[in-house]
Amino acid sequence: MTSSPDEPGQPTPPAPAAASSWAPFRHAPFATLWGATVVSNMGMWMNDVGAGWLMTDLNPSPQMVALVQAATTLPVFLFALLAGAIADLVDRRRMLLVINALTLLCAAAFTALVLADKVTIEVLLVFTFLLGTGAAFMAPAWQAIVPRLVPRADLPAAVALNSMGINVARAIGPALAGMIIVPLGIATLFALNAVSRIGILAALCWWSPAKGSANALPPEPIGQAVFTGLRYAARSTPLKATLARALCFFLFASLYWAMLPLIAREQLRGGPATYGLLMAMIGLGAVIGAFALPAMRRKLKPGGLVLAGSVGTAVAMTLFGLGQHVSLGVIGALIAGASWLAVLSTLNVSVQSSLPDWVRARGLAVFITVYYGAMAAGSLAWGQVAAHIGVANALLASAAVLVLVGLWATRFGLPDDKAPDLAASAHWPQVLPQLEFDRDRGPVMVEITYHVDTADRPGFLKAIYAFREERYRDGAYDWNVFEDVEVPGHFTEYFLVGSWLDHLRQHDRVTVADKELQSAVASFHSGDGPPKVRHLLAPQVDGRKPG
Repeated sequence: MTSSPDEPGQPTPPAPAAASSWAPFRHAPFATLWGATVVSNMGMWMNDVGAGWLMTDLNPSPQMVALVQAATTLPVFLFALLAGAIADLVDRRRMLLVINALTLLCAAAFTALVLADKVTIEVLLVFTFLLGTGAAFMAPAWQAIVPRLVPRADLPAAVALNSMGINVARAIGPALAGMIIVPLGIATLFALNAVSRIGILAALCWWSPAKGSANALPPEPIGQAVFTGLRYAARSTPLKATLARALCFFLFASLYWAMLPLIAREQLRGGPATYGLLMAMIGLGAVIGAFALPAMRRKLKPGGLVLAGSVGTAVAMTLFGLGQHVSLGVIGALIAGASWLAVLSTLNVSVQSSLPDWVRARGLAVFITVYYGAMAAGSLAWGQVAAHIGVANALLASAAVLVLVGLWATRFGLPDDKAPDLAASAHWPQVLPQLEFDRDRGPVMVEITYHVDTADRPGFLKAIYAFREERYRDGAYDWNVFEDVEVPGHFTEYFLVGSWLDHLRQHDRVTVADKELQSAVASFHSGDGPPKVRHLLAPQVDGRKPG
């Protein structure tokens, strides 16, 4: 905790003009890992096609086929937050190496079972769940390393390219699967999924990230780490705004993804080839969107981009609902792909901009959980609506509601290029306790006293209440400020943390933006010397806290 009023931090320099769509490829680590990821995602999509088709051979009922998709997505709900906590506590590169190696072994084992004709419904669902678990544990760590692959100015383009890569893989993977499955057999799809992991492992082995500063503190217990991530999300206004915009989009845009096979069959009077064409056009639309996104960023703020993507998605769903010809479906799919990329990449950049590195993977895990949850809930809810009023009417209704909700959601502002600097400031001075105690003892109370002139009282209170959220984000579980009734203008701020270790972690977590908020509070102090800081530790009697 600082014991002297710091000068306000230097203002963050304005971000440079939006970089080229391809600027991140100038950086070899990003280019290498991006290419390996696209190949791996193609393998994953081929595996998904094979798993769905294999289930139709084992049991063709819609319920059993739907269980394959459920086994793929359920691990995200179960493990994303845990995965994010682990990714913030360990070396992310090593974590990705281990998970990809285990996923490769799992895919290879399943391929062997398919070749031996030993696959049952239970075996298929178990291996699908295991592969989905691998994806759930990789997602937060993978997204969290992106800021280490490119400079900050190239981050929006890097996120857009990642989204484009996913859509390219979504377009190519199923198409290749359809070409391979008949002449080479279904086991080939699962084998290619295993082989596609080799490129990821090679790229991760080759990549040598710059070493971060060593942390002498032990990692948080995993349960506490998960809670810390959730607490940060609950106290971060930019992150909450991003999550709100995500909910307002994905709850309604999820409909066309869930209904795409029926759009191809019922609306466009097509078959599997039409469905594959729509998937490919969505992927192509995402690629086109990646080219257009930098120019759009120069004209629109992030919130405007999300609204534009929402309107574009509504237009696409309207074309799907009204269209009776494949050409309208293709146009709708192109618009849908470009709009989807614009929204998803913008929200992803907003999440990245809202998170300091110490909690980045956990914050991304919260976003991933909200994303998948909204997609699942929206698909189920709109599926019920479609069952009662028809697919076409459901698409039109969802499009209308999406535009209305999108306009209402503009009240949730998203961080832009002037987002606060969340780099570690390390400006709190070291505390040298005169007591001897274990570092995991607690609770710890930190008190800061201020003397404020009467004229400055309103400004001080406004500044310190704005600072409250920072205390909670970095680890406090209680906070308040009091004024001395006998000495007007004498204020005492306090906050509580669970242990001395937790307070030391606060020293590591404080950011440049936090320093500026703290300086704003300290600027109202008019007493002799800086605000006084005291660190108080709950006493123990016979090794236990009294009472």
